[in-house]
Formats: sequence, structure tokens, C-alpha cells
Amino acid sequence: MNITVDTSVCIGAGQCALVAGDLFDQDDDGIVMLLDSEPEMGLEAAARRAAALCPARAIAIAESGQS
Repeated sequence: MNITVDTSVCIGAGQCALVAGDLFDQDDDGIVMLLDSEPEMGLEAAARRAAALCPARAIAIAESGQS
């Protein structure tokens, strides 16, 4: 799994940081900060949930072997 974020579309809702704090944080303006682009197996479900909850769709996930 590989995670990318598009900070230009982030609206600062913070759902990502709430459900996957090991993977996402927010800067001083509330914009998403990616902490780990290739999470361990145990964090993959949280990453998918964060992407699904993002109202701006700023989080993209590519499964292994995809780009």
C-alpha cells in the first residue's frame, strides 16, 4: 500500500488525523500532513477508513503493485 495526499484540495476537516493518527496529522493551518506513506499491515485498515472519510478526497491509496 502506498498513500499520497493532495494538500491543495484538503479542507482541514481532520477526519484522517482522528481515525489514523499514526499516519496523518495536520499543520498549523489544519492541512493534512502524511506521516507514513507506506504503512505496516496493521495500519492499512485505518488508512482506508481515513481516505473514505475525507470529504475533499485528498487522500489516495494505491495497493501494492499499482501506481
